[in-house]
Amino acid sequence: MSDYKVEMINDGMQEFYVDFHGPSDSPYHGGVWRIRVELPDAYPYKSPSIGFVNKIYHPNVDEMSGSVCLDVINQTWSPMFDLVNVFEVFLPQLLLYPNPSDPLNGEAAALMMRDKAAYEQRVKEYCEKYAKPEDVGNAAEEKSSDEEASEDEYASSDEGVAGHADP
Repeated sequence: MSDYKVEMINDGMQEFYVDFHGPSDSPYHGGVWRIRVELPDAYPYKSPSIGFVNKIYHPNVDEMSGSVCLDVINQTWSPMFDLVNVFEVFLPQLLLYPNPSDPLNGEAAALMMRDKAAYEQRVKEYCEKYAKPEDVGNAAEEKSSDEEASEDEYASSDEGVAGHADP
């Protein structure tokens, strides 16, 4: 995995992010997605959990959760596979050859089957909006700083209320 940017989560070896680049020769080219990987205790005998952190428009990826519908990860995993297979073969093939007949994103599947050019345009719009290389990783950081800011605001508003008590 030395060709990929990997960022550990919580100082453990079982949860981490990998920056994944959309394959060339696809409408995803130029996009970069942060993929959350969770390795179960039984890995490599049990498949890793894989999910897109930033949004992607794809029939086989749930837009809200980022979870992936991919047989080789969900049902037919083998201990002969490793994470390099996931990032160099399975995910690129998923993006290059979507399966609209088994969708997690019904809207994307319907659009792909009805109007492939409009589907590819929507994919490119999502890439531009959610998968710019310079923005990868900011989504998780923004959430934590927003939470901290709202906690600070809440704490300071409590102090203000406490300071205005009637004598």
